[in-house]
Amino acid sequence: MNIRSVIRGVGAYLPERVLSNDELSKTVDTSDEWIRQRTGIARRHIAAANETTTDLACSAALRALEHAGISVDEIDLVILATTTPDNTFPATATRVQARLGITAGPAFDIQAVCTGFIYALTQADNMIRLGQAKCALVIGAEIYSRILDWEDRGTCVLFGDGAGAVVLKAENGNGAEAGRGVLSTTLGADGRYYDSLYVDGGPATTGTAGFVRMQGKEVFKHAVERMSSLVAGLLEDQGLTTDDLNWLVPHQANVRIINKVGEKLNVPPEKVIISVEEHANTSAATIPLAMNHAVERQLFKPGDLLGLTAMGGGFTWGAALIRW
Repeated sequence: MNIRSVIRGVGAYLPERVLSNDELSKTVDTSDEWIRQRTGIARRHIAAANETTTDLACSAALRALEHAGISVDEIDLVILATTTPDNTFPATATRVQARLGITAGPAFDIQAVCTGFIYALTQADNMIRLGQAKCALVIGAEIYSRILDWEDRGTCVLFGDGAGAVVLKAENGNGAEAGRGVLSTTLGADGRYYDSLYVDGGPATTGTAGFVRMQGKEVFKHAVERMSSLVAGLLEDQGLTTDDLNWLVPHQANVRIINKVGEKLNVPPEKVIISVEEHANTSAATIPLAMNHAVERQLFKPGDLLGLTAMGGGFTWGAALIRW
């Protein structure tokens, strides 16, 4: 039997508090015009003091389950991509599992920064194909506001808090829905660029959470090249071209990177999903947030080909082709 993992539902959650560019400009040397021109970001959501990554993840997961019409009793795998776990251990995914009332299968975190959701999706897809799971919750959830230096305008304007989730279910690829689902994925990393985007803390170094530090020009250059070449490579492997791509769903780092990736792939702007204006860079949560953005607007049609792509600290990178 040809088993394929199909996306059955998508969900998202953004914290109630909204921090606009104008409000941010009152505490750091910046302006709405400066931020919009360089990033395309208008606002970001900030988690409440008593909100945890678990809270955000569960809210997004419940919405994904509702959209899928699937009960928690069917879930037998929970993978949470996050850079901001509730605790050093156990994995935040286990807390999400317990709170949702899921009692079957494994639950674990994946840490690949902005590529985290693609890493998690790939792992879930592989486990489903191997018969190790039948129905998975794949979540990206972050509270970056807790690891930002709010006096560093080079980073604090870029990030926000949020969560997105998808429900992946095993389907017979030879049946009525033949062709649907995750077609292929690819992952990579190069630790030589570790210091280009990192957090200057951790339990084994400073004993503190630390703050995000970034070499912006280095990240920009590598992000554009990696994110575009990954999608092109996956399409070629499938005997497809960018003309076959209905939607490009890139990591929502900033609009300049997104536009450059689209240009390198020759994907028309109207086929590129952009949601960064509303929530800024939410790291592992941006791709499912962008997918939810598209689903809410009924953009994805059955049979559409989606190209997901991301690059994050490490450097890490990954991409996926999905038939909707």
